[in-house]
Amino acid sequence: MSKERATSLKDVAVAAGVSVTTVSRLLNGSLELPAETRQRIETAIRDLRYEPNPHARRLSRGRSDTIGLVVPDIANPFFATLVAAVEQKADGEAKALSLYATLNRSGREVAYLRMLERNHVDGLVFVTNHPDNGELAGLINRTGKVVVVDEDVPGTTVPKLFCDNVQGGYLAGRHLAENGHRNVLYIGGAEGMISTRRRFQGLEKAMMEGTGGAARLFRYGGEYTTEFGRRAARRFLDEGLPVTAIFASSDEIAIGLIEVLRAQGVSIPQDLSIIGFDDVGPLHLFAPPLTAIRQPVRAIGERALALLLETDWEQSETSHGEELLPVEIVVRSSVAPPPKQ
Repeated sequence: MSKERATSLKDVAVAAGVSVTTVSRLLNGSLELPAETRQRIETAIRDLRYEPNPHARRLSRGRSDTIGLVVPDIANPFFATLVAAVEQKADGEAKALSLYATLNRSGREVAYLRMLERNHVDGLVFVTNHPDNGELAGLINRTGKVVVVDEDVPGTTVPKLFCDNVQGGYLAGRHLAENGHRNVLYIGGAEGMISTRRRFQGLEKAMMEGTGGAARLFRYGGEYTTEFGRRAARRFLDEGLPVTAIFASSDEIAIGLIEVLRAQGVSIPQDLSIIGFDDVGPLHLFAPPLTAIRQPVRAIGERALALLLETDWEQSETSHGEELLPVEIVVRSSVAPPPKQ
């Protein structure tokens, strides 16, 4: 049995004795018609039971009412929380959300940016988690209607939204210095990433202030992953660095770090103090509960979408600048004064 064919725009046009373009422009509100012509079209629509395709109508007006969200990894609690916040905000704005997970691969990021060029979405909230070689920056600037979130893409002139990474590093350093620590290991992401550099800058400033310039800082750089946290812990144990505290620059790094240290009999904070960053996972359930710098992840997601929707993309400014959201320190039980030698 064949299905009954749905009524098309062309069917309405033929019945009303007008062109398809005339019917289309009437439906999207871009054409005023004589009352008699308008009546013929409306009668044809009613008699033929024509139901306009809302997606097609939006595209005919140059928009899809769909926002794209590009993230590295939806399995990561930080990005999962960010996605949930953007989705909720989009729903409140009557916008659909298309989610694209890149697996943190630049090739997939480039493909999704090119989708925006073909008008499949009205704009992108874009999150990367690796340094750029210039390709992403060039494509973002050419595409426009992109808000860069969480991690910078240097050279882009679109709006940018980050947490205050310097403040986060400073709060961590001040807490460690107040507890008597002088020798601290910083474990961050790749050196080319803005979060890595700024968190270390804040840490260094606070430690030098809090120790009268007597602090010694060491640093490892890699990826914001649990596996890198494990590798960093093994390297730390092998090298025997003379540190009494570690500032792990993400929840994931901290989890991998603690896993290896605990297996090797290192007691936290009796032997070694640890501070994390993000505070998205259940760090309060750790043994001991982990002190961490808390990012306002939900606020970042909500503000990112609001920034995308409220930006005047036609303005002549060459750069939109960046916006920072504040962080806070959540003190638990993973930091204590250094063990007496």
